[in-house]
Amino acid sequence: MSESSVRITEIFYSLQGESRTAGLPTVFVRLTGCPLRCQYCDSEYAFFGGERMSLDEICAKVASYQPRFVCVTGGEPLAQKPCSELLTALCDQGYEVSLETSGALSLKGIDPRVVKVMDLKTPDSGEVERNLYENVALLDSKDQVKFVICSRQDYDWARFKLSEYSLADKVGEVLFSPSYGQIDLKELANWIVEDNLPVRFQFQLHKLLWGDQPGY
Repeated sequence: MSESSVRITEIFYSLQGESRTAGLPTVFVRLTGCPLRCQYCDSEYAFFGGERMSLDEICAKVASYQPRFVCVTGGEPLAQKPCSELLTALCDQGYEVSLETSGALSLKGIDPRVVKVMDLKTPDSGEVERNLYENVALLDSKDQVKFVICSRQDYDWARFKLSEYSLADKVGEVLFSPSYGQIDLKELANWIVEDNLPVRFQFQLHKLLWGDQPGY
């Protein structure tokens, strides 16, 4: 029995809206708190508050849904130190566990079974200076790097970083995602096709289905 605890905003069961497992039923464990303030953030409600839960309580709640996939997200989940222990506990239950992280905090010590979905913050995010590029070396072929694209400037910057760090050879998926309501989906799709980029275009499936409602 673990005595560790973290502050939780919500635990819910829905369809994964992004990443390699988009469309698959997934339990989301949303931790409270984030040191970043990206201008397009859609989870500001997770910055404060929440309920402190032990890791055992979290694992029991997750198990009640009988999931195959579990996504630990935020906020920025790594802002709470016991997050790493939580990730290991969930992996030990046999789930495929993913971590959604801003890329601003170190990935050192994360259980190697965890699929890391790491952002690289673009200039228009307002938080580009927070990127911790040392994290790239800690990624492997099961992991994913996500760029949220707000403009043509962001696209060109992301294309440069894609090449600079040889990301397509480093990780399993590089994701180019249009910022919801800020850039035309077809425009970004056309840029990717025209440049023949080795990336996956994705949009937020949950926004298409449920709009901006929290908890989906």
